[in-house]
Amino acid sequence: MQAFRQHTGLVAPLDRANVDTDAIIPKQFLKSIKRTGFGPNLFDAWRYLDHGEPGMDNAARPRNPGFVLNEPRYAGASILVARRNFGCGSSREHAPWALADYGFRALIAPSFADIFFNNCYKSGLLPIVLPENVVARLFDDVAAFPGFRLAIDLGAQTVATPDGAFVQSFDITADRKNRLLNGLDDIALTLAHADAIRAFEAKHLREQPWLA
Repeated sequence: MQAFRQHTGLVAPLDRANVDTDAIIPKQFLKSIKRTGFGPNLFDAWRYLDHGEPGMDNAARPRNPGFVLNEPRYAGASILVARRNFGCGSSREHAPWALADYGFRALIAPSFADIFFNNCYKSGLLPIVLPENVVARLFDDVAAFPGFRLAIDLGAQTVATPDGAFVQSFDITADRKNRLLNGLDDIALTLAHADAIRAFEAKHLREQPWLA
């Protein structure tokens, strides 16, 4: 998993509350357990004017000019600002996979659905909870200043404008922070205890050899 320490990127606004995981990555694309390849179908029903299915040539599909990620000013955005309860609905891990595969490194919202929130940390994606009035200010700044960027420092737990005129701290638990700083997914966290696991297995077999 890619580590997250510091990131500065272009901000895209998704001015919708209660964005569910089926909107993030529709159910017809959940046929793979790989973590890659979902980016072209992120927000598929909103990005395209036709109905998407796996295997389609997305480059040839008609784009919805009214959807924010299709606007040229947000091309290459890597930080998404959204409204409350982002990631609600079903518990599919494919939702953070699709956001990360598209190129997003961080999400900012007043609140996230719990399961989605936890799944983000397992995918190297940083979900940041900020007060609703602060998020509202960010929406205003993104609209007012084309090319609006934010700098995120996980070690310092801050979100700031590159010039330092705006700085806002955010909370994160120590274990989640460690996971992201060191790029540790669930498998990597388990392998960190490999010696202890092998020692336990050896002791178990010595005491109960018939299990072998």
